[in-house]
Amino acid sequence: MKTIVICSGGLDSVSLAHMVAAEHQLTRLVSFDYGQRHRKELDFAARCAGRLGVPHDIIDLRGIGAALTGSALTDDVDVPDGHYAEESMRITVVPNRNAIMLAVAFGVAAANSDDAVATAVHGGDHFIYPDCRPAFTQAFEAMQKAALDGYADVSLYTPFVNRTKADIVTAGARHSTPFADTWSCYKGGAVHCGRCGTCVERREAFDLAGITDPTTYADPDFWAHAIATKEGV
Repeated sequence: MKTIVICSGGLDSVSLAHMVAAEHQLTRLVSFDYGQRHRKELDFAARCAGRLGVPHDIIDLRGIGAALTGSALTDDVDVPDGHYAEESMRITVVPNRNAIMLAVAFGVAAANSDDAVATAVHGGDHFIYPDCRPAFTQAFEAMQKAALDGYADVSLYTPFVNRTKADIVTAGARHSTPFADTWSCYKGGAVHCGRCGTCVERREAFDLAGITDPTTYADPDFWAHAIATKEGV
């Protein structure tokens, strides 16, 4: 199955790219610059493409991102600390982000005669991000089937949509993903902050998977406090 992967440069999408390269026919990586403050993640996506020997398209969506105001990822709003399962993390939602990116990726796939678009949405995203939930991915694929009817037949591949981030770490390790060469932190500093939702989730995933986390965190111990707070301990 000729498959393109939407790759941010994060742990999830880079692990997915390595898995697709091993199990299917990876044809290219597609990344998006939507004005995110952690734009450095795109450098990690580029390195992934180079490592896997496929083309890498970076699509400029900065104009669209600027119009999607109110998110801590694109505006001058502080990225909150804590676990994703906290209400405060809703400030990291970029409205319709995945729907916009997927629509573009499906066009790229159709233009290049690819069979599928793969994205690394997973179960841990469901609480905060509506465009990561199974109801969305199923409806989106049906919409794209109608949009491309008679021109191309492109499927949406979401192997992690009902799985955890720990499952992604396990799958990534199985396919020799270089986790140290991925970027998750929403704050975009010199090293992972260790405090934002995506850093906490990343650190927790390695712990649950029983796999050593090679990431350098500015605050390597905060995650345990965040987990305890989430669980009411």
